Amino acid sequence: MKGQYLERASAFEAMAETLKKKYNQYSLVRLLLFIAAVGLAIYLWTGVHELAGALFTAGFLYGFYRFILWHQNIQQQERHHRNLAAVNRLEAGVLHHEYSSFHNGEEFTDTEHPYSLDLDLFGEYSFFQYLTRAGTALGRERLADYLRLPAAPDAIPQRQAAIAELKDRLDWRQHFQAYSMETEDSLEHIRLLRRWLEEPPFVSNRPWLLAALFITPFLALAGLVLFIFYLPWYVAILFILPAAWILRQTKEQVEKAHLQTTHAEKTLAHYGRLMRHMEGQQFEAPLLQNLHRLLELPENRLASDAIRRLSYIIGQLNVRYNAFAIILNLGGLWDLQWVYRLEQWKESLRDQLPQWFEAIAEFEALSSFGNLCYNNQDWAFPQIHNKAVVEGDA
Repeated sequence: MKGQYLERASAFEAMAETLKKKYNQYSLVRLLLFIAAVGLAIYLWTGVHELAGALFTAGFLYGFYRFILWHQNIQQQERHHRNLAAVNRLEAGVLHHEYSSFHNGEEFTDTEHPYSLDLDLFGEYSFFQYLTRAGTALGRERLADYLRLPAAPDAIPQRQAAIAELKDRLDWRQHFQAYSMETEDSLEHIRLLRRWLEEPPFVSNRPWLLAALFITPFLALAGLVLFIFYLPWYVAILFILPAAWILRQTKEQVEKAHLQTTHAEKTLAHYGRLMRHMEGQQFEAPLLQNLHRLLELPENRLASDAIRRLSYIIGQLNVRYNAFAIILNLGGLWDLQWVYRLEQWKESLRDQLPQWFEAIAEFEALSSFGNLCYNNQDWAFPQIHNKAVVEGDA
């Protein structure tokens, strides 16, 4: 089995090198394309017609943006394949009892627990460290719960069936683990996000604020146009005073919403990749099917797209850290525009987000056990009996 892991690691590393070369080649193409486009744009603007220059510039900017996204995806794939190589090299080491690189679960140590200290469940060289392949804080917490909390008798066979299925899905498990390796989350940040889910809206339920979101950009634009063509600056500035007053009145609520969501931007984007991987697989075990159904949305929408949309909205609200944010706020109430979008998202998917967290946590815990069983092919699943039975051979 060690040979299998090392062979897979070499294959993934070779693919990562191929992707790296491809990325570097297109980096040069990207630079040359930009230089050529700038030259052509200047020629069209000055030597042909402004309309031709404008059309070319708009088309090029859109196409170049798509090209950049495609180019960045190559780099992302390279990173993913290097993570896959690392996953396999780590597993090769585990077969020789080298597992100190994994999370030790020390934060779950409980001196009052009836057996966790005696069995070395948590800490350095603990069973948790040997077992865990969870890359998210959600998954590690759920795995710790599996070890320290008794399961209901009817839940044990369901987990066993799920683990048995995941055991044989080596490729799927390793891709899932490689995606989770990029996640840097925190249970505290997740708690803040859950708290935000319970907060009442303060933009959506105020008609005057909704009207202001629509009106203030036009006021700012009108003030700018009049300043350029007619009004002195001290008169034109009157057009942005309503926005300044509104920002002052709503500052506390905006900061509260921002505090509760700001740290979740990258975390949710990474969760989206895990969820997309889960959505792309069909399962047979009832427990896995039930978890998979937690990701289903009406009208064939994808939960992974929805959670990445939430990440994007939070990212736009985080623009308030930018030095130019004051211009966006005075020109169109930027913060409130994105707080409103946050509230719209929450209104439609408030109940689903905790379910998605549940699915991620369960899949990571079950996948860890599936990996354990794969590495120990001769291990057996115990059968649960409700009656006391004593059997022996004479």
